[in-house]
Order: sequence, then C-alpha cells, then structure tokens
Amino acid sequence: MINRKLSQVIEEKMFGQKTILLLGARQVGKTTLLKKLQEKLNLPTLFLNADLPVVRERLSNVGAEDLKSLLGENKIVIIDEAQRIKNIGITLKIIHENFPEIQLIATGSSALELSNQINEPLTGRKWEFQMFPISWAELVNSSNLFEAFDQLESRLLFGMYPAVLNNAGSERETLYELSGSYLYKDLLSYQGIRKPQILEKLLTALAFQIGSEVSYNELSRTLEIDKATVENYISLLEKAFVIFRLNPLSRNLRNEINTSRKIYFYDNGIRNAIIDNFSPVALRTDIGALWENFLISERMKRNQNERIFVKKYFWRNHAQQEIDYIEEKDGQINAYEFKWNPKAKAKFSNAFVEAYKPANLKIISTENFNDFLQNA
Repeated sequence: MINRKLSQVIEEKMFGQKTILLLGARQVGKTTLLKKLQEKLNLPTLFLNADLPVVRERLSNVGAEDLKSLLGENKIVIIDEAQRIKNIGITLKIIHENFPEIQLIATGSSALELSNQINEPLTGRKWEFQMFPISWAELVNSSNLFEAFDQLESRLLFGMYPAVLNNAGSERETLYELSGSYLYKDLLSYQGIRKPQILEKLLTALAFQIGSEVSYNELSRTLEIDKATVENYISLLEKAFVIFRLNPLSRNLRNEINTSRKIYFYDNGIRNAIIDNFSPVALRTDIGALWENFLISERMKRNQNERIFVKKYFWRNHAQQEIDYIEEKDGQINAYEFKWNPKAKAKFSNAFVEAYKPANLKIISTENFNDFLQNA
C-alpha cells in the first residue's frame, strides 16, 4: 500500500470546525485514503456513497431533524461522490451549522456541480483539496529511489493510477477501462454534453497534441462543431480532472504569443490509452511530449501535495522562441526546459531572460528530474 502525502495534510485539518472537501478523478484513491484515515482515528464514522440512489434520496432537500436521526452519534461523516446529490451545498451547510461536533468530509470526482453548489453555502467554512493519481514522490517513498528509477519508462507509458500500479501485467486492460466512459461518467450525465461521441473525438485530438499549442478554431474545423462547443467541452473535461490547461506568460514583449494555450493530461497512461499506443519508449516518436506531460503533471502533484501555491505558464514569441514551463511565486520567476535526452542542447531565449529576469533557468532531463519533482 502506497502512503499518500495528502493523508497527513487532511488529518491535520480534522476537527478544525470546517468541512473538508476532497476532489479528484474517479479511482485516484480518495475513498481508500479516507477509509485508512478512519481506521487510524478509530472514531464512529458514517460512510455514505452517493452513487447509491437511496443515499442521494435521503440527502437531497433534507432538514436538520431528518439529518439528526441519520447521522446518529457518529463523529465523522463522509459523503462519497457528493456531486451526485441534488442541492448538496445546502445539505452540507445544514450539517456544518447544526452538528459542529461532527467532522464532515465530502468527496467528488467532478467539480461540475459540487464546487458550484458548495462555494456560496460553505464560503469560509471549508478546506478544499485536490487528489491526483500516485505521485513520483509517493512512489519513491513506497520503495526506494532505485526501484522508482527502474519503473520510469513504465510510468511514462502506463501512468500512475493506483489500480495500474497494483495490477502489474494488466496495465493495458486497467487503463482501457479507466479511459472509457467510467473516467468521465459524470460528464455523460451532464446536460451540457449533447454529443458524447464528439467528446471522445475531442479527447483523442487533444491526446495527439500534448506539448503543442492548441487551437480551438482548428479543433472546431476538425470535429465539425462550433468553437463555443469546443471551449465548453474542454472546460468540462477540466472539471472532471481528465485534462488541465497551461496558459501563456505574456506581459512585456510586443511579439509574445498571448492567446493560445497548451493542454495536458493528468496521467500519461490515460493519454496513451486514448490513442491506443503503448509502444516502448525507444520506439516512440512522441517521447518528448510524453516526458513533458509527465514532468508538468508530476510537478503539479508535488506543488499541491506540499501546499506550494504557484502560477504556471509556458512562453513563446512569434520568432518561435519558447520556454516549456514557468512558475511564478511571490513575484519570482523560474523557467524550465524539458529534455528526455540529457545530451540534447537547450538554450533559453535572450529576449525572455532580458524581459523577465528569471531567478532560475534549469534544463530538466532524466539525470536531474527527481530533484525537480521532490525539491524546489
């Protein structure tokens, strides 16, 4: 069993007079984390799975008296997949205000409705966390650095979902199941998705473009749908924790690119399953894009798990000079170039350096990526 860094963070927030909200894609380990925490604390706990119709019915449009009989003497109440409950924000607010002795925890595999429903009712009353697939740091801590290094190419191909790591030899089968409708089943029931087949075609198109700038106009023409639908579907896929976007840094230079964006997948394995390509690293033409997706997604996990808050960008100008990844914290800019081959040459744009005066310029390769994913 791989220990999750977020477990300690959440434990430290327990019984602090705030509701804990745990968001993340299905199968990243939210339920397992909370059940382990429940066992450790050894307190009376009520676990409610909102995938069950009876739970959704009991918790929709319910009053304080009904909740009192339902919650009983439990000290911890966990509502799993809470986004499926109608008016869940009001229900959470009632529990929070009327039962202060209870630590309320709600999980969600989609921010579609959950965040929208709870933001106003729970303003100032919640701690919100995002959970990802296993991180590189968690993988290293579960064994040792040498064993983790030995898995690097497998992780680039098959990703870091717990079910993938726990079922060695069955990675493809596991990923095909995850990357199917199960991963975004909440989207398929959402009224904004009128053409599920378009959603799948869009995912495939995005999977082939990781590491490249994405044009909504081009996607619109390719998929034969309007640009507004493309933007809406991409936004929904972000809220279902399938993809995330990186925007350009543009402040000082007249010829900077400022209207495009790059889109990455939270997990390499999901991306490779979508395009049905698990060829060995040595045979791949997209190893640069795989490496970039891996490093950026893993860096995001590291920042979130360590509660390090930064702004994230890429940079490019019309002269085709570019920087793969940029972080800004407290007004300080750090810039990174990613190279799978440690011997590959990389040069940082003089225009960028002169304009932004970055504190650090680093090339991240297979020789030093561990420090990038675990340290500053």
